[in-house]
Amino acid sequence: MGSAEFWVLVAFVIFIGIVVYLGVPGKVTAALDRRAAKIKAELDEARALREEASRLLAEYARKRDQADREAEEIVASARADAERLAADAKAKVEEFVARRTKQAEQKIAMAEAQAVTEVRSAAADAAVSAAAEVLTSQARGPLGDKLFDNGLSELRAKLN
Repeated sequence: MGSAEFWVLVAFVIFIGIVVYLGVPGKVTAALDRRAAKIKAELDEARALREEASRLLAEYARKRDQADREAEEIVASARADAERLAADAKAKVEEFVARRTKQAEQKIAMAEAQAVTEVRSAAADAAVSAAAEVLTSQARGPLGDKLFDNGLSELRAKLN
């Protein structure tokens, strides 16, 4: 009984006995259980956070897709409005040009009619002037006196 290994064994058995007597294995088991429960709770929380993040990611992806569609609709609507406005502007310009052309044609026609009237008036004035000269040159002498007397008698007859 005197070997060192024997006394190490006896000391080890006594140590294990004291540890068991003080309830260290239960405390260690309880501490490990608490630690396992804490880790499980953290894992559950992490899983819940991951699911919430996935849900949010899906929701934001859906919202982004919806925003992309709305943006495309807005662009398409803006293009359609721009094309419609361009067509309206073109139609208004064509209408304006047609109206101005018609007004110009009317002014030209009026100017032509006025020019024709002025030419006729000038021709009539020239004819009257020429006739007056011809008549004046022919109406001198006895023929002129006779014409004057006839005109005077016609005037008296009309006035009476």
